[in-house]
Amino acid sequence: MTDTRQFGDLATQLIMESRRSTLTDTLLKYNDNIVRSIIREQRDLEKMTETGQNVTPAMLIYQTTIVRNKRCLLAYHKHRLDRLRDMYWAAGGALPHILSNQDIRSKLSPHEVDFLRQYSTSVMDYRAGFSNELDITASITHPPKDLHVLVHVIRDCGVIQTELGTIDFQKGQRFMVRRADIEHLIVQGYLEEV
Repeated sequence: MTDTRQFGDLATQLIMESRRSTLTDTLLKYNDNIVRSIIREQRDLEKMTETGQNVTPAMLIYQTTIVRNKRCLLAYHKHRLDRLRDMYWAAGGALPHILSNQDIRSKLSPHEVDFLRQYSTSVMDYRAGFSNELDITASITHPPKDLHVLVHVIRDCGVIQTELGTIDFQKGQRFMVRRADIEHLIVQGYLEEV
């Protein structure tokens, strides 16, 4: 511990970072340094509480700080996982689309990348049982009005296999296609509804 910092200050910084992330609606870079410092502080505090034979007011303060630090660490990680889940569903369940974005990828810890991969696998396993009837990764914020939709290609996405055949989506072109065949491309930002 430095002489100017109090117990729990680092945990407060993590909570403030989560709050800033919520207010700006962004995912900030994973703060590995502070997380590791809090874990070191936890170990130091636990050693201090183990050495005492009698219960003293100082030991109660240490124990309260240990519990508070744990709660702050859990809240920070829960906040980040919630943001990752929201990003996953906003991208229509397209994990490669999220992980290929270097701006997002640089903000994630290796454990968060593993979480996203496992989460995607779980969703796909769940979805496999009824994928012919319902696509759970489709957006529900704006329900479709028509079966077919006119789209404008914003970015090249190559040849896509649809129920009616193959379509080569090249930038600048327009197509009238079944919404179900290209919904994921609209969500990912390759196509724009006209």
